[in-house]
Amino acid sequence: MSVAIPDDAAFAKFKAECLCDDGWSLTYNRGGITVRTQVLEEGKSVHRIKCRMVCEDVSAETMYDVLHDTEYRWRWDSNVIDTFDIGKLTVNADVGYYSWKCPRPLRYRDVVTLRSWLPMGNDYIIMNYSVKHSKYPPRKDMVRAISIQTGYMIQSQGPNRCILVYLAQVDPRDFHAFASIHFYLLNFLMITPHICWCLSKFTFLKYSDWKKKHNPNFKPWLFPEQNTLPSIPLSELSIQRAESLEKIDESDVIEQLEKEDSD
Repeated sequence: MSVAIPDDAAFAKFKAECLCDDGWSLTYNRGGITVRTQVLEEGKSVHRIKCRMVCEDVSAETMYDVLHDTEYRWRWDSNVIDTFDIGKLTVNADVGYYSWKCPRPLRYRDVVTLRSWLPMGNDYIIMNYSVKHSKYPPRKDMVRAISIQTGYMIQSQGPNRCILVYLAQVDPRDFHAFASIHFYLLNFLMITPHICWCLSKFTFLKYSDWKKKHNPNFKPWLFPEQNTLPSIPLSELSIQRAESLEKIDESDVIEQLEKEDSD
């Protein structure tokens, strides 16, 4: 399977998956935030996670800007280690790098993704999946994560209200565990609502004022003529598959953390 830029049908499919809760198990429901999980195939490691948050006092347009603004991510994402854009593919697709902290003593993770975005009426979608780029190989000090499909859908609910849906299809090795899905899910489900809450808080309290002082008119996700990234041909990219990466067994670490959690 070769690297492809998502078309309109792919965005429509992602939107439909965000809206449909059939076959999903509700695992968290508090303060306008719900988290659901779905096992794609019994006995397999791939799972999907969906977080839905009602965001008061923030427009869909502002939320869309926050999720795109790489420079601002440092203001609300306490787990980020490094994040930057590598190059552009089209007016609504690029390649980027992101690395983040995991709970000690687990190793930190990083990922290279092809990201694409599309406004759909009053809604906005941003989604990505993992790719390989020769200039950004896996690092020795981190575990290379795999995004099978990850993304956001933002639904406008009026001038000062929106709904944010985060949908991720993941393999346990990509986050906290190669050997234990149970501990992975426990940690992720605790972290996901916190991330959504931080997004909402910093969006309506901080971003507008911050942006006025930091390149206020620079929004290449809205105005592609502002994008000065180098162009990357698709031929330089390939699909990143988990089986091609080193298998990192953190089962000893996870067993210890599970023991501490149960004490």
